[in-house]
This record gives sequence, structure tokens and C-alpha cells, in this order.
Amino acid sequence: MIGTYGTALRPYVHKRLEQMREADILVGIPCFNNEGTVAHVIRTVSEGLFEHFPQARSALVVADGGSTDDTRDVAMTLETRPWQEKLVTIYRGVAGKGTALRAIFEAADRLHVKACACVDSDLRSISTDWVKHLLDPVLEGDYEFVAPVYARYKYDGTITNNIVYNLTRSLYGKRIRQPIGGDFAFSRGLARHYLEQDVWGTDIARFGIDVWMTTNAVVSGAKICQANLGVKVHDAKDPAEALGPMFRQVCGTLFQLMEDNEALWSPIRGSEAVPTFGPEVVQEPQPIAVNQPRMVREFQEGYRHFGPVWHAMFSGEVSQVLESLRGAAAEEFAIPVEVWVKLLYELAAKYHRMPDHRMKMLSVMTPLYLGRIASFISQTRDMTSFDAEAVAEEQAAVFEEQKSYLINVWARGEAPADLAEALSEKA
Repeated sequence: MIGTYGTALRPYVHKRLEQMREADILVGIPCFNNEGTVAHVIRTVSEGLFEHFPQARSALVVADGGSTDDTRDVAMTLETRPWQEKLVTIYRGVAGKGTALRAIFEAADRLHVKACACVDSDLRSISTDWVKHLLDPVLEGDYEFVAPVYARYKYDGTITNNIVYNLTRSLYGKRIRQPIGGDFAFSRGLARHYLEQDVWGTDIARFGIDVWMTTNAVVSGAKICQANLGVKVHDAKDPAEALGPMFRQVCGTLFQLMEDNEALWSPIRGSEAVPTFGPEVVQEPQPIAVNQPRMVREFQEGYRHFGPVWHAMFSGEVSQVLESLRGAAAEEFAIPVEVWVKLLYELAAKYHRMPDHRMKMLSVMTPLYLGRIASFISQTRDMTSFDAEAVAEEQAAVFEEQKSYLINVWARGEAPADLAEALSEKA
């Protein structure tokens, strides 16, 4: 366990909260080096609260990770609308978004709020209606957790589209489209539940907090819905450029949650839709640049370096497909969805059986993840984002249909000795 703090809030914040006593609504904004976007987010949230909840006493909490730019100065100097308090603080504890959200959960609990929302600080498309669509289900509909639904460009949210949505839906039987969307609303009761979990000295406090929140809402039996928020524009990045670490972080959290909740997810088959509120948006999102040839090169370089590990880790069927792609041209590169499903399920089973090698296993997976994205690009290159969404839904259905395969590989005996040896040599 990493060293922990008893609270993520600094003494002066405790004093301010004591002076405020209570509020109806709290909106939290976790941030780190977001001086270019945080002002827009704060202004929009303040206007949204004033426009849609003018009679409510509201609080805005900016939980900063020790930014080295002018993020906090920008946040502190902004004026908010009447009946709104604004707190800007550097949180205490393990560095990461999870601790920032812990500070927001604490503030929501201390102020006895009726509803709390969190929005990312790098949003460029946030509107005042986001505030309404996130908070209304908690305030008016007795929902305890509200997940976002965005209209996203087909190559934005690649970890969600290829991993997180599929596993969340297959494991827990809920079609929550954006389990790591970053913008949520929840009740005070659920905030207290989060605070009571013994994770704030672990890596959850660094990363993986979004999928942890979603999964905990599901397994706790919270009443869940989704809110249509429209197009999401944020500081998106080419998956080949920057998302390898995020892949490892999110997958590690997903697989740890599988360990913690095996008794709940193992008997579930199929899935159900969750209620979704707010108007659907049919606008084509702004494209982002992707470098598919680089992704293919990363996969093929990964094969040259990790090929023996992959062959020891995966079944013959999966290994054969991976080997066939080591010299494939970018335009012909394809990891079939059925193979991708088995690959992820086999990885989860190995992660389950080999606790001493988990970080090594995740470290050799990034090229495979990039290979799957390259495959998705090949499949959807000439599609609109809305047509590509249908492909993502079809993929999720295959994960559901193949869940019995996960159950079988999860239950198999001891960890293979050749994989442990290969990891020791290569990873």
C-alpha cells in the first residue's frame, strides 16, 4: 500500500466547508496543468447552474494536482454567479485523478449535497445543458449514478470502444456506453460509499478511477442511468502517440475489479440497456488525426520483441493470427473481433492466475492494443462516426456471446511455467 492520508482536503478547505455548512449541488473539476481550458469549463458550469438551478445553493470545487502552469491562478480569479461558492485547492494524498475525486467526494459529503457532478477540466465542448442533463436525474429522478453518453469521433475513445465498454457490458450486464467518460453525476450517498472503500492508498488514487466509480455503482446496486451530452471535444490524442500508459492503467484496474467481484459477474449472461435521458445528437464530431501505419509498426516491433511471451500467453488460435500479421501491410492489417475477444479473455485469466507477473503482462500488451485499433481503422475507414458506432456495438455483442469462453479459461488450473519464464526473460 502507498502511504495514505486521512483526508484529501487541506485544513483551510475544511474551514471553508464548515463556514458554508451545506449546499444543494456541488460540481467538482479535477485538473492538472489545464490553464488553457479550465476557465471555459468553470464559466460554463457556473452559467449552467445559474440557468438551470437558479434557486439552488451551489458549490464549485476545483481539485488541482499541483499544476506547474497557471491553472490555479486562472481558477481563483474567475467570478461565479450569485449563490455559488468556489473552492480551489491542491488535494492531499497520492498524486492522480482518483485523489482529486476523493477530495470532491469529501466536500460533497461535508456539505450534505443533494447531487454532485464531476466534469473534466480539458473540455472544449461543454455547454450549460451538460450541467442540467447530468444533475437532473439525481435531483428529479432519484438516480444515484449518471454516466455520460457522447457523440465522439470514431477514433476518439479507443480504449472505451475496444476494451472497457465491452468488458463492462459483458461482465456486469449493463450497457453503460462510456464507463470511463470522465463526466459523471452521483448522489451524496454514493459519494459516501466511494469514500468508505479502502482504495485511497492504492493505484486507484492515481488512475483508473472512472471505471472504478462506474463498476462500484453497478456492484453496489445503485440506480443507474445515462445522460446524452452531445459531441465531446477535449484534448484528444493519437492513440499511437500517448495512450499506451492509459491502456495499462485502465486494464489493470479492470482486471483487479474482476478479482474483487468474481462472485457477482461470473453468473451474469447477456446485458440490459440502462435508461438514457437528454436529446440525441446526430452531428458528426470533429475528426482527430491518427497514424495507422505507426500502430502497425508498433505491433510488428512488439512481435519481434515479445513474440515468445505472446505465444506462451495465448492459445494456439490467437497466436497463429498474431504470427500471420508480423509482416502485414497497414491497409491489410486485421485482428478479427473474435480473436480480439479471446485474446482479452485469455489475458484476464492469466492476470488472475499469475499475481506476481501482472505488471509485466500488461507491459507487453500495448502493441497488441495498438494492433486492434489499427484493425478497427481498417474496418471503419470509409464510415461515418455513427456507422462506426454500429461496428462497436456489434463487437460488444461478441464479447457477450463469448462470455462462456472467459468462464472456462478463468477456471483452468495453474499458471503455465513457460509464460513465467518468458516474462522473466523478455518483459
